Amino acid sequence: MHSSPPDRNFLEPWFRSLSQIARLDGFGWHSGLQAIGKGRLAHCGLALLICFGLMVGGCGLPQVSAESRLLLPLSVDFLGAYLLPAQQVMDTPVGGLSALAYDRQTDQFLALSDDRSNLAPARFYTLKISWRSTDNPNPSKSSVSNQNSVPSSVKAGQMIDRVTVENVTILRDESGEPFAAGEIDPEGLAITPRNTVLISSEGDVKQGIPPMIREFDRKTGMATRSPLPLPSRYLPGNAADGSLQGIRDNLGFEALGIVPVGANPSPVEPFRAFTATEENLAQDLEPKPEKAEGDRPTIPSRSRILHFSLGDGPPFPISEHLYEMDPASSTAISNGLVDLMPLDQGGHFLSLERTFDPLEGFGAKLFQVELGTATDTSSYANLRGALPDVKPAYKKLLLDFKTLGIPIDNLEGLTLGPQLPDGRQSIILVSDNNFREAQVTQFILLALDGFKAQ
Repeated sequence: MHSSPPDRNFLEPWFRSLSQIARLDGFGWHSGLQAIGKGRLAHCGLALLICFGLMVGGCGLPQVSAESRLLLPLSVDFLGAYLLPAQQVMDTPVGGLSALAYDRQTDQFLALSDDRSNLAPARFYTLKISWRSTDNPNPSKSSVSNQNSVPSSVKAGQMIDRVTVENVTILRDESGEPFAAGEIDPEGLAITPRNTVLISSEGDVKQGIPPMIREFDRKTGMATRSPLPLPSRYLPGNAADGSLQGIRDNLGFEALGIVPVGANPSPVEPFRAFTATEENLAQDLEPKPEKAEGDRPTIPSRSRILHFSLGDGPPFPISEHLYEMDPASSTAISNGLVDLMPLDQGGHFLSLERTFDPLEGFGAKLFQVELGTATDTSSYANLRGALPDVKPAYKKLLLDFKTLGIPIDNLEGLTLGPQLPDGRQSIILVSDNNFREAQVTQFILLALDGFKAQ
């Protein structure tokens, strides 16, 4: 259920000294080494010598697992689900919700619609979630028939009682005009420390519209800065040898998140953002093997995680890492990384993988992810084959949604919500109904143990 951890079962003091180097940055050994300085490196070296002496002398100290040092002690419980009734708000159909972000200061949620300005202008919604106690015998009418039942294993606490759509914000280009039909495919959204929103668009490969990540004013929806500079390997087209490269159609920047910077962030301080492709770039696909007609070749599902720095100056990419999806069933037609949520400045994330199988329907898995030990793949022309010298992002399964015993729709967005009455951290997920009557806009509430948002 998770990738193999690096072999780091060392004695605790030794590991603490080494992890001090990596954890100082949290997103890679190199930047941690640069930041820690020569003096502190000397102390770390002394710690290594002492530990080596203890080992030779036979002093036994308790071993600590590599996984426990890489990951946070996280676990999740399912608390319930809620179905948002079909509705129109300010002449826009509420649906296609592909990203979700929580504003702790206002206790509001922002939900991005992936409507390509076809049914209404590209937009995001402001939502308010009201809660009820799990021991409340009289939930609101909106939740009675909406999967909002409480599992018998759940402690007394809160449940989603109602989701209210309070406002809609139209996305506008630098001239103040709404995006034309097909000009943007909004998929990822994050609230920045300067109270703007960062939005990712997959573009449209067939129409020659490139992918984009851009900052927008939260109140007016107007583009406030130039798009983030994307490395050329992400842009659809032909490489120097004539082969295809870049994001494939409808498989681009689905995931987007910003590293938390504390309860009172400064609007002038730099911050870091992460995005990821839903599936393989064109150059990362394996050559199709010769197989019997009707057989489906096995292609490893691999995503690239891209790390940016943003501040008052021009934004720039910092690093890139390989992310490997769990294998899907042989009949699945979709298997991708749809969201990536930074938890802290130590390189820990939550990731959401989503599958679709015509025989089994939608599936989803929630993972904890650690990037500090992952290889920087920025210099790799492609990510095909075995890649023995590349360490992917290390991940561990937290929840397979198929085990919940309820129908799962097309889950695409996740966010950390408010703290629950029992002290645990809430996670809220949302599904993209693709504006189809046969699908629903589903909110799922989880309780996260082992972490609290700051």
